[in-house]
Amino acid sequence: MVLLAVVGGTYGVGVFDSVSQGGYEDPGSEAVLALRTLQSDPATAAADIVAVYTAPDGERADTDAMAAAVGSALEELPRHAVAGVTTYWETEAPFLISADGGSALALITLAGEDSAAKQALLGDVQDALYVDGVQTTLTGTAPVEAAISDQAKHDLFRAEGIALPIVMVLLVVIFGGVAAASLPVLIGVLTVSMALGVLRLIATVTDVNEFAVNVAGLLGLGMAIDYGLFIVSRFREERHGGAAVADAVRTTVATAGRTVAFSALLLVVALSTLLLFPQTFLNSLAYGGMTAVTLAALVALIALPAALAVMGHRIDAWQVPFLRRRRRDRSRFWNRLATGVMRRPVLVSVPILAVLVLLISPFLNTTFGSPDERVLPEGDPARVAIENLTTDFPAVGGDNIQVVLHADDHHPLDDAVVAAAVADVQAVPDVQAVDVTSPPQASVTVLEARYDGDAAGAAARQAVRTIRDLDPPDGVELLVGGATAIDMDSLDAITDQLPLMGAILVGATLVLLFLAFGSVVLPIKAAVMAAVSLTATFGVLTWIFVDGHGTGLLQVTPQPMEIGVVVLMGAVIFGLSTDYEVFLLSRIVEARANGADTETAIRAGLVRSGRVITAAALLLIVVTGAFALSGIQMMRFIGIGMIFALALDATVIRMLLVPSLLKLMGTANWWAPGPLRRVQERLALRH
Repeated sequence: MVLLAVVGGTYGVGVFDSVSQGGYEDPGSEAVLALRTLQSDPATAAADIVAVYTAPDGERADTDAMAAAVGSALEELPRHAVAGVTTYWETEAPFLISADGGSALALITLAGEDSAAKQALLGDVQDALYVDGVQTTLTGTAPVEAAISDQAKHDLFRAEGIALPIVMVLLVVIFGGVAAASLPVLIGVLTVSMALGVLRLIATVTDVNEFAVNVAGLLGLGMAIDYGLFIVSRFREERHGGAAVADAVRTTVATAGRTVAFSALLLVVALSTLLLFPQTFLNSLAYGGMTAVTLAALVALIALPAALAVMGHRIDAWQVPFLRRRRRDRSRFWNRLATGVMRRPVLVSVPILAVLVLLISPFLNTTFGSPDERVLPEGDPARVAIENLTTDFPAVGGDNIQVVLHADDHHPLDDAVVAAAVADVQAVPDVQAVDVTSPPQASVTVLEARYDGDAAGAAARQAVRTIRDLDPPDGVELLVGGATAIDMDSLDAITDQLPLMGAILVGATLVLLFLAFGSVVLPIKAAVMAAVSLTATFGVLTWIFVDGHGTGLLQVTPQPMEIGVVVLMGAVIFGLSTDYEVFLLSRIVEARANGADTETAIRAGLVRSGRVITAAALLLIVVTGAFALSGIQMMRFIGIGMIFALALDATVIRMLLVPSLLKLMGTANWWAPGPLRRVQERLALRH
């Protein structure tokens, strides 16, 4: 396993060079078809780089001197890297010069076929675009993607650099010694090394969004450490109970290892639901997450038991004296908590459910959108450049509605046809102005419809629907694209698949937990608790990131939720919630199988697993919560969401609400139809 990690880590060093940006849209949607149509003609192909040239000392940009200076620089661009260049000085298009005439644009289309290829070419051309004596600002898709990519790399290395030392200290505190604490960290390092190598291998056969690397790195590290914590804790428990090393390893794998296997399988199934959606972004996150969790489980179930067998009694080496406490002292708090919950289950459960309903309520009115330059921090040069472009050149930089007109015979449209189309679009409510941004000789005509309000607002969405309902002239195809249309189509594609995703998540939970515990009631309760934890988390995130409460403190910009990130977090949080349910229930079911009644089994399960579950959640909060330190708002959204979800689930829900509900349900917890129970027993999956 160490050898595989070395090979995988060495190969995985270049993973960022193999991944790409983008993939947030539905590739089969009308908005993407509109984009492909305008890209089919070099004269209308969307620019990858927008170069803003500002004349010095308040002069105008439309002078012969400016034209000569800019033209000379653009002629030096490497031919292999550039597919097309459009400038104000060649076309004199009014939308390519600012209102005060001080700045004008050059639009550069790179020759690469995809985002990764264009990023590779960006470095070949950006230096040549700067003109001596002329203020030059580069913006557009390629520079913004480069800024996000650089930030993502920096965030990943910084997050792991911060998380690992903190995790190591916490593990020493949890185990009371260095030897035991080192094993989960070692498992995490092995997992991440292999995951990066596998992810780079996947990127050679399909598109992978670079955020999959962040997800694989942090989720792999977090889950491996959690799985290592559960297995090492159970091994030490068996050793302290007098078991020989070999017997302790066997019992650990048969109990904690079995639980880890079920938990990992549930989380992998949850992450696999991201493959249901057409967006490459979500597919990429599925690859990264599934790879990380699978490898974490394999390393924990193969390498860790071998390491425990080698270490044997030395697992308690290098103890820290002031951290050594008797087991009875450590479990005193959990005994008191379990007794209190068992004594007053209604008084515990009802207020918690009321608060959870309150937390869920903001999510009922949330809005969704796609990531844009606002994911970067305020003041970031790439974000500022886009904001200035939107202000000075609204036809180029604004989130306009793009209307693409294309004749069946591929010939340019008559002026009368174009004028009629402009008039029709101009008549749509909330449309303020319409600019024709394609040259007359182009086979594709592009109209930029400007509107009042936000791209994710109701006015923009209604305008898209109204324009799509317009009747185009005979022989002309009308397609509507742009940011708003892409968001709408992407949201429709996701909502179409959400019922199937939910069915798979719930179905997998019911089946796997039934096979694990032999009860029909426990899996239903687990699915409900996971859904409650998930929606409460989204309610809090809506209150912060969409409604804008506390954004000044967090230094984020209120904006609609990115639907792809919401779906990702839905899969991860649902899976992790079920994970902790499995860890708790496994100890309860084990106690009951050893002859305890329901209340005694619940108390024993809570006492034996409570400290480990809360410790595991704390460690995972440190690892995945490192996203909250990211300079990219989308990653900060994930980090804060994971912190809240894990804290809520591992404490309030798992330690208070679930035991109180189990107490109220009594012997009904263990009910299952006879035929199903016999199937489960025949599969030998019971403790």
